[in-house]
Amino acid sequence: MHRVFSLIVLTCIATIAAAQESPFEITEVAIFNEPWAMTFLPDGSMLITEKRGRLYIVTQDGKKSRPVDDVPNVDYRGQGGLGDVILHPDYTNNGIIYLSYAESGVGNVRGAAVARGRLDVSGRDKLFVDSQVIWRQNPKVTDDGHYGHRMAFDNEGYLFISSGDRQKFIPAQQMNGNLGKILRLHEDGSVPEDNPFYDEGDVTAQIWSLGHRNPLGLVFDKAGRLWNHEMGPLHGDEFNLVIKGANYGYPLVSEGDHYDGKEIPDHDTRPEFEAPKVAWIPTIAPAGVIIYSGDMFPHLKGSVLIAGLASRALIQVEINGDRATELARYDMGKRIREVEQGPDGAIWVLEDRDGGRLLKLTPNGGSGS
Repeated sequence: MHRVFSLIVLTCIATIAAAQESPFEITEVAIFNEPWAMTFLPDGSMLITEKRGRLYIVTQDGKKSRPVDDVPNVDYRGQGGLGDVILHPDYTNNGIIYLSYAESGVGNVRGAAVARGRLDVSGRDKLFVDSQVIWRQNPKVTDDGHYGHRMAFDNEGYLFISSGDRQKFIPAQQMNGNLGKILRLHEDGSVPEDNPFYDEGDVTAQIWSLGHRNPLGLVFDKAGRLWNHEMGPLHGDEFNLVIKGANYGYPLVSEGDHYDGKEIPDHDTRPEFEAPKVAWIPTIAPAGVIIYSGDMFPHLKGSVLIAGLASRALIQVEINGDRATELARYDMGKRIREVEQGPDGAIWVLEDRDGGRLLKLTPNGGSGS
């Protein structure tokens, strides 16, 4: 009964939101093949990754550099490849960027990794130099899904990395590996001594929270709190307030079910696990996420914007204290892989898959102001 009620309520919310007039004037800027992530550089240009292993420098008028050379070799298959890209908090002084990606291991195993390095743009060829791997999923496993590998820095300069369960279920609850976890590290990959499980040593010391499935979005609110969203199994996508040392229950609990139809108990059956603040039934298939802080869209200011794949939408979520609520859903007509805020407050999105467009969103006839 609980699942049926949730399905009705959330479907109604989506229908109402879809009927709203779009606040966006959409401008196509460039086209990519399987774009995955982007971030803005101080000069207003962007770094954009493609899953096949290409990194581009892109201007706001759509001019793309040649692919940056010497990026890490990626294991491109399934959900694996080149993933996230973010800047070091002190990028203007040290020039360090971070790339996440899937890498192969010995035998038929693979896992996510994070490397940091610098861009050398002094010559015709752009180079990723001084590359150093600072983190790896442990253990590497078979199959090619649920890497997670999103990254975000907090205001104190700690690096948070999401690590998917790699479609192996139980590792999300096991403390001898970092699958199905969110990790907290220093900017060089070393482990902070105040991590909740630091005294247990080894890879366990990295863990900030556990019981995650496939976390594909990390974002900090203005109070410095970490939120994440993650793919549920068959429905049950989650938006979570991430608490130090907390267990989010997967695969023991979920608001969704297994793909074969076998039911998974809901979070309310196991109160020792942290429940999501929002759960989506049916799925939205969340990808990138931001908290909008610009002035170009005043009605979005302070809202969470989630890129939706299956939902083909931007989903607006309001945070109110420890609560969160979906406010609106803006139909984009295509699977949306990534969303970022530009320096002037415009919203930029990347469509998924081959031929995915880089789009700039500005107010539509004044409706966003």
